[in-house]
Amino acid sequence: MIELLKEILVVLGRILTILPLLLVITLFMGKRAIGEFPIFDFLIIVTLASIVGADIADPSVDHIPTAIAVIAIGIFQKIITKWKIANRKIGKLLTFEPTVVIQEGKFVDKNLKQMRYSIDNILQMLREKDVFDMSEVETAIIEANGELSVLKTPQKHPITVEDMQISKTTSPISFPVIVEGATYTTVLKEFSVDEAWLQQQLSDQGVTDIEHVFFASINRQLALHISLKNEHISIPTIRH
Repeated sequence: MIELLKEILVVLGRILTILPLLLVITLFMGKRAIGEFPIFDFLIIVTLASIVGADIADPSVDHIPTAIAVIAIGIFQKIITKWKIANRKIGKLLTFEPTVVIQEGKFVDKNLKQMRYSIDNILQMLREKDVFDMSEVETAIIEANGELSVLKTPQKHPITVEDMQISKTTSPISFPVIVEGATYTTVLKEFSVDEAWLQQQLSDQGVTDIEHVFFASINRQLALHISLKNEHISIPTIRH
């Protein structure tokens, strides 16, 4: 009986030490590591999966400590959840803050680098939100669970072509032509323009060095949309 109690205390001690360690490591890894789960729920699921997996895979593992560990983690999760609801400070320590990645149609490149998101990641997430032209975006935010929330510019708020009873011959889609200073010449060829045309367009918008361009896209009307590196942008403060 004493040995069983010792094993139980060891299991509980391991839970109380490993979960905070997992929390620190997951916060360090960033939002991309957790997918769509809230961070603490993600850690609980990972821990439970490891415990149950070890119990199933290794016949030498005693079922009683495993069952105690599962029950203890469930109770621990309930307690922490109540603390998060009751105390905002605790809640903030156990999750990520929302992060603005696009403001007024411009990439906030320092935030992208901080979270280790690439331009391609954000463009894909925009497409999943039915946004194919970054210039339509007023604000885009990476939420605590890694999802992208998008606020379109006022003139792009949802209203269908059918509602206006007008016809539209082209879709609002743009294509990357410059990514972190590198030019996609194949895209230029598809639009029957060259690098000289691109340089002129950049010059017309006050850009003298292509290396200063973090991202640029072109649409079917040959309109060039530019986002500069380290561009000064007024970013709204968004908190939980």
